[in-house]
Amino acid sequence: MIDKSPRQAIALTYDGQQAPTLSAKGDDELAEAILAIAREHEVPIYENAELVRLLARMELGDQIPEALYLTIAEIIAFAWQLKGKVPVGFVDEGPQERDITPTDLRLPGP
Repeated sequence: MIDKSPRQAIALTYDGQQAPTLSAKGDDELAEAILAIAREHEVPIYENAELVRLLARMELGDQIPEALYLTIAEIIAFAWQLKGKVPVGFVDEGPQERDITPTDLRLPGP
């Protein structure tokens, strides 16, 4: 017999000011409903079962733990990039050319 874990989903809300908060969580049918709403509103979906299991332990409205800031920030940044968004005040200067020619090139001599 295979013990199948229930399908889980969580949703985070991020206002750009405070740490992201857990705004929805659920198993099986509720998880599918959360995913359906995300798809309906064209919210990017990131699948990571281990991260979901961790975040599903939180209470609704809780901010993500500080230990997950970098992980969640990378996911949010990727989601924003997919939607063509940037944070307020962000200026993308794009790739910049740098002159890497040495100013003082010394060759080995006799």
